[in-house]
Amino acid sequence: MKKVTSGVSQVEVPQDRDGQRLDNFLSARLKGVPRSLIYRFIRKGQVRVNGGRAKPSTRLASGDIVRIPPASTRANSTADIPPAVLELLSGSVLHEKDGVMVIDKPAGMAVHGGSGIRWGVIDVMRKLRPAKNIDLVHRLDRETSGCLMLALDGDALRMLNTQIKNDEIDKRYLCLLDGQMEQAVVDVNQPIASTKRSGERFMRVDPEGKPARTTFRHLDQYGACSYAEAQLHSGRTHQIRVHAAWLGSPLVGDRRYASSDRHKHWKNHGVKRLFLHAHQLRFTLADGQQQLVNSQLPDDLKQILDGLS
Repeated sequence: MKKVTSGVSQVEVPQDRDGQRLDNFLSARLKGVPRSLIYRFIRKGQVRVNGGRAKPSTRLASGDIVRIPPASTRANSTADIPPAVLELLSGSVLHEKDGVMVIDKPAGMAVHGGSGIRWGVIDVMRKLRPAKNIDLVHRLDRETSGCLMLALDGDALRMLNTQIKNDEIDKRYLCLLDGQMEQAVVDVNQPIASTKRSGERFMRVDPEGKPARTTFRHLDQYGACSYAEAQLHSGRTHQIRVHAAWLGSPLVGDRRYASSDRHKHWKNHGVKRLFLHAHQLRFTLADGQQQLVNSQLPDDLKQILDGLS
């Protein structure tokens, strides 16, 4: 495998990358570098923004100077993407217009490589659209399926980043809570922070955390489980999962935030993955028109509901 090593560089953030997260900015410029290594660079202070340390989630501004350390990139990092995956994602496009693409991400597929994962959705789409400058606008957990938004050029990325910053993108998910919702609409406005257990990162409701708000709307009842729509008003890691667990009703199939007994229970009932699906995105196009994109509930999740009926 051919490797190419780049030296230290000082890169000025162009106008079309205004508002982009630091980790995504680096990932686009260090193609082939594992995501885990990029995070390590940031954590150790090898990446600097205007001479100071920054976080992966730091939003860059046009004109910022980013110090990028030397890194060995895999020149053929996308060579191992199976043809079946290329075909699957090629047929997953739900919307493509004015530099904005929304795809129907399959469950079990990471959005980017790293931590032993050779490639992710972003690598596949860059290979499928080599003439485009594709960037992730937001992320979905590996286990989560559904609407994932990508920008195909810098203008679209800047426009969508501004909408995210101003909470103007409406993101809604279908989920199954392991418990009864007390009301038809439950608004959870609880800050979220990260912690570590046995060296693994978890998120939790914490008064010292970052603001986070999720609105759960009850759709139907399946035995003791509540089928609901979750609307995000912020974008914290594992937000819906953490807020559902805080309510005392973790998502069905959640191995991380549900108790081991409940996870074992659902596993014995044939539940193989987290019941969480990004079913709707609403955003504004460059011409000012509102765009609504929907993704149907996948068959594997429909089967879970059928089994509870």
